[in-house]
Amino acid sequence: MKVVTFGASGMIGQGVLRACLLDPAVTRVLVVVRNSLDISHPKLREVIHQDFTDLSAISEQLAGYDACFYCLGMSSSGRSEAEYTRITYDGTLAAARAVSASNPGLTFTYVSGEGTDSSERGRTMWGRVKGRTESALLAMPMDAYMFRPAYIHPRHGAVSRTPIYRVLYGLTSWLYPLLHRLAPRHTTTTEHIGRAMLAVTRPGAIEQRILYSPEINRLGSEHETTATKTG
Repeated sequence: MKVVTFGASGMIGQGVLRACLLDPAVTRVLVVVRNSLDISHPKLREVIHQDFTDLSAISEQLAGYDACFYCLGMSSSGRSEAEYTRITYDGTLAAARAVSASNPGLTFTYVSGEGTDSSERGRTMWGRVKGRTESALLAMPMDAYMFRPAYIHPRHGAVSRTPIYRVLYGLTSWLYPLLHRLAPRHTTTTEHIGRAMLAVTRPGAIEQRILYSPEINRLGSEHETTATKTG
């Protein structure tokens, strides 16, 4: 299987990239990034590109892939709805159109978050924008899955690019086992998200298209077992 990822430099993207590189079923991973990741791996290819709302210049390089894992995101804090929409909605849809145009049967996964507003009319700006993004993706002619995790625990060195999040994760990471025990339906890890994204590419893995932490954790655990048996 050949996969393309967006947002591989972020915390979630780091977990997804690690899962792809470790999975024996994945033969090639293309990462679309603004700056090189400085990672060397036989499976890994990089495309450096700046404007994620216009991918026409690299469209030919996006052909021949089976899945796209879209992990690119930004905090809505301090940003107008127009600015947040450009990155979150316009950028995501640009990627989805570009990869699906030349890859029939593509599986597309998008990380939104618990609290995403499918009605697109709620009070929370980021929830409305992500809800609109999800709806547009689900209407496209491809197998699309929306990941809505709540608290995400970084594993295997995954680090958030947002300074305040790095501080918070550093202060609270030791509490994760207790937090997961108390709120298992609202907690997951970067490792489980990565494995769950790979899991949904398998035919018949799951019917629902909007996945919360319980489904992400189940699929991630199941895929770990499958990958171990086939590796």
